[in-house]
Amino acid sequence: MEISILFLPLIASIISGFFGRYIGDRNSEIVTSTLVSISALLSIYLLYQVIVNQYEENIIIATWINSGSLDVNWSMLIDPLSAVMLVVVTFVSSLVHIYSIGYMSHDPHKPRFMAYLSLFTFAMLMLVTSDNFIQLFFGWEGVGLCSYFLIGFWFRKESANAAAIKAFVVNRVGDFGFALGIFLIFYLFGTVNYSEVFQQIPTVIGKNLSFLGFEIKAIDLICLLLFIGAMGKSAQILLHTWLPDAMEGPTPVSALIHAATMVTAGVFLVVRCSPIYEYSPLILNLITIIGMITAFFAATVALVQTDIKKIIAYSTCSQLGYMFFAAGVGAYNVAMFHLFTHAFFKALLFLGSGSVIHAFKDEQNINNMGGVWKKLPYTYALMIVGTLALTGFPFLSGFYSKDAIIEFAYLKGNTTGYYAAGIGIITAFLTSIYSWRLIFKTFHGKYNNRDIKIEEMHESPVVMLFPLFVLSIGAIFAGFLFKGLFIGHNGDNFFWAESIKFLEPLSTEHPPIWFLLLTPCLVLLSIPISYYLFVKNKQLPNAIASINKPLYKFLFNKWYFDELYELIFIKSSKKLGLFLWKFCDGTIIDGFGPDGISSFIKKCSIKATKFQSGFIYQYAFVMLIGFSALLTFLIVK
Repeated sequence: MEISILFLPLIASIISGFFGRYIGDRNSEIVTSTLVSISALLSIYLLYQVIVNQYEENIIIATWINSGSLDVNWSMLIDPLSAVMLVVVTFVSSLVHIYSIGYMSHDPHKPRFMAYLSLFTFAMLMLVTSDNFIQLFFGWEGVGLCSYFLIGFWFRKESANAAAIKAFVVNRVGDFGFALGIFLIFYLFGTVNYSEVFQQIPTVIGKNLSFLGFEIKAIDLICLLLFIGAMGKSAQILLHTWLPDAMEGPTPVSALIHAATMVTAGVFLVVRCSPIYEYSPLILNLITIIGMITAFFAATVALVQTDIKKIIAYSTCSQLGYMFFAAGVGAYNVAMFHLFTHAFFKALLFLGSGSVIHAFKDEQNINNMGGVWKKLPYTYALMIVGTLALTGFPFLSGFYSKDAIIEFAYLKGNTTGYYAAGIGIITAFLTSIYSWRLIFKTFHGKYNNRDIKIEEMHESPVVMLFPLFVLSIGAIFAGFLFKGLFIGHNGDNFFWAESIKFLEPLSTEHPPIWFLLLTPCLVLLSIPISYYLFVKNKQLPNAIASINKPLYKFLFNKWYFDELYELIFIKSSKKLGLFLWKFCDGTIIDGFGPDGISSFIKKCSIKATKFQSGFIYQYAFVMLIGFSALLTFLIVK
């Protein structure tokens, strides 16, 4: 069963990718969707076995690397952590495959698209089932490569190509840090297998490393390098710039990559390595700080964006910040809980936005929408469910997981925890404002599209609405049903067993009642505020923006991170490259190398040709001179 979960998506990818032209578009869609759906059903059954029977297994598929002390197997590690991720990845992926049948119906390259989706799923499954860092890195790079294919799927669009390259390059920055972390782990422990590394962690607690005159704790350096990798993959601030641009890919790609799979890989890495991070309070504080800054930053930017997919993309970035600062305060199980619930409502919102874009014939600007809730009743209702879950509306999935993160940050009891809780509350309010802004501007008010008549608007087909309906069930009930399992009752964490390490048990206390009520009250208050701003008095936001133009431009331009990177890295890199090309390569290497030598020989050849006049008397004269010189030499000698 476990092997089937892993290899069914790979088989689907091979069939659709290599034989799609022979079996046809429809059969490619059916094969990939069916095989990935079977993998999802098996994953759900596997999670049931883990929950009920505490099933754990490490299945060795093959010996991969055996060189000296480096012994790496291709394995499937089945434990509570990997079982949860298997369900999240395969379940969302199967629904995205089904949704794509309708969304990509007019695309001429459907088999290739379905093959990429299935291959991405396989790489993600490789990542989450690894029992060593090498296999983890293999899956890590696999999802990066597949994301390049998927983001740049419409490769004839210059913007899609640029976005794919940007995602690939920015992720390589994080991956370089991740690779260095793996090298350091092997250097210190002589192994890359999780179990062996985690057992030896206490032996290096007091060990320091020297580099360029600096002393740093080995455990802190390992955690920092691994976290750099997580920052790139999960789009945390400084390495986040690729995520919004990745919306150039088809909407199903956005739902798959940016809701439940690739971007959550960084969170999974930190949680999987909790036995290491628990011994590095310094880096845990750094993770908390980076997480809360990312959450706030992305929420502020989402407030003013006009592209429906980019608003949801920044929302993803913000929610990932929540997950990271949950892990930073030691609540790894709560981070996984939010990852789990987030997969449902964020995939729902992405696919719902795809339904809207489909109805508007690829229009993505929310200012060119409005007044279509009666024309798209099912999409409207389902996106309302996703929005309520995202904002943390009481008793929906986001309410349980997001509030739990804020509560545990508060209960951490240190300065960083209090700041994280405060930022979390403010961000929750901003999240609700920009989420309802999207809903009201998209579905309510006056119809603003000049290219499409409102009479032409129609609801998406059943094949696109069915995945939304399934995800809405998860968005409503996942938090309530799984809270006790993921977080535990009275501080117990029996479900996670040894898959998550806690040096100190999480606090079982409860925050003050006013603190518990603060976030839900702000969320509820944001609904009438948003309705007034974006439906009743739509001129007020424009007036506020005009009064605060510098702030508006600052937020609209995403805190000028792209411009800053353009100035510091891109322009300087181009100038350096131009210098190396023109001067070092062209002038020095070519000038004194092949070009210089060939030029010298050419000049000598031209000089030599002057002796080839064709006149016998000139040749005789030269021979006479030569004979005379030889005779003189012999006489003198």
